Amino acid sequence: MVRKVLKRTTGARYEAVSLGYPGLVLRGRIAGEPHNLAAGWVGFDFAAAFGKPVRIVNDAAMQAIGSYRGGRMLFLGLGTGLGAALIIDGVVEPTEIGHMPYKRGGTFEDFVGERGRRRLGTRAWRKAVAEVVGQLRLVLEADYVVLGGGNAERLKKLPPGTRRGDNRNAFIGGVRLWHDRGGPFGRAGVPVRR
Repeated sequence: MVRKVLKRTTGARYEAVSLGYPGLVLRGRIAGEPHNLAAGWVGFDFAAAFGKPVRIVNDAAMQAIGSYRGGRMLFLGLGTGLGAALIIDGVVEPTEIGHMPYKRGGTFEDFVGERGRRRLGTRAWRKAVAEVVGQLRLVLEADYVVLGGGNAERLKKLPPGTRRGDNRNAFIGGVRLWHDRGGPFGRAGVPVRR
């Protein structure tokens, strides 16, 4: 991945790298190998590989940071799995909600991730998404929910209190990671400027 990024950015000027990782990130470090990518991420020295300072956050958290407009926001990334992050009054809390038990021995991800869509069919999957969004919004007391990820486009109608995100917001989130130079970015409890 690093080789491909360096090849595509040859000649580009940049001072730092923001990395949205599809898995668990603790205190700015990758804490577990990804479920859907090859191994070799844990312990890898990205700063040395890029020759620049690097801040790493969960990929859902990065898109959430770019989507944030204040208050209590729940971000749900509907893609291969279910990415989730909660931002409360400017403080980011990445979560592993997708892996929590949900129904019939499954997880939230089993119902609203891509496997769930294929198993249930798109129509039933849409109903499952609406149900999950409603439950999570209620229990997490979110003012609003942002639905991102590739499968968010498959929703004909958005559940109440939600708006559609955009994958481009991950770029905004990546830039925002560097705005508050004194903040502990890349960790749970990251303050974000609006």
